[in-house]
Amino acid sequence: MSRRLSLQARVEGYLAERRRQGFHLRSRDTFLSGFAHFVAAKHHRGPLTAELMADWVRGGKDGHGDAGTWVRRWGRLRHFICYLQQFEPDTEVPEASLFGPEPGRVAPHIYREDEIIDLLAAARTLGPCGSLRPSTFETMFGLMASTGLRVSEAIHLRDADVDLKRGMLTIRQTKFAKSRQLPVHPSTVEALARYRRQRARHVPMTADMPFFISSRGRRLGKPLSDRQVHRVFTGLRDSLGWVNRGGHDAPRLHELRHTFAVRRLMRWYADGTDVDQMMLALSTYLGHAEIFYTYWYLTAVPELMAIAAGRFEQYADFAGDDDA
Repeated sequence: MSRRLSLQARVEGYLAERRRQGFHLRSRDTFLSGFAHFVAAKHHRGPLTAELMADWVRGGKDGHGDAGTWVRRWGRLRHFICYLQQFEPDTEVPEASLFGPEPGRVAPHIYREDEIIDLLAAARTLGPCGSLRPSTFETMFGLMASTGLRVSEAIHLRDADVDLKRGMLTIRQTKFAKSRQLPVHPSTVEALARYRRQRARHVPMTADMPFFISSRGRRLGKPLSDRQVHRVFTGLRDSLGWVNRGGHDAPRLHELRHTFAVRRLMRWYADGTDVDQMMLALSTYLGHAEIFYTYWYLTAVPELMAIAAGRFEQYADFAGDDDA
């Protein structure tokens, strides 16, 4: 078997294994096949080398990519190279930092409990009087805060996706084309039931209707738009005058999701839960494509960094006692 076919076969085996683990990998086929074709075009023989990999990474965007492009390409390729090494031990695996540090994600604004309470209270004051609009946004923002839903997931919920008897939401074909079911707290079920009753006074209920609906004019009963939801949030945020504690220009609606994840982790730490054992469950609940997206929260905010540092100090002290 030629080197090209062998490498391509390894690529296909890697992709198949990842998909069995639940990852969608929409673009990895083309990406890694491109690397296999590059190796074949070079007529390379023998184990893959760091120099060969670096040449391919730098060739991204027809050689016009910047350092950020190289870092991202290398990160994706390196996952495959680590997999390949278990079958071909002579394969070189350069350091993860070969092209420098990966651009970090910006620290989020983690909402305090009083800020979330104030947001929901402000949503209740929305006009016009007698409209469903205040209840719609109060319930939507409350649901996002209590479940960590993405904005798009909340918008695209259908009425049939909200099972109040079982206390379960069905999130269909979301950001990474993965559907999932989310159990919700009884207090959340109560809030969703209350909204559904209020909505029924304005529009007749059907199974395929949006759960959260627009309430203005000819848009009555239609889905909310992403732009509309963000516009309402921005207006409420600016009226509340929050002090921004994140790395973006101002607190964002999406950071209700970050807040949910961070609060969950902090509660587990406070309860003495083995967080590493629970990370897969949290990753699945949030709908992350890969678990390292969930582990990012451990370094995202000072509170969790402080807990991690404290745990490490305890471990270091314990290890020192053993050595004494």
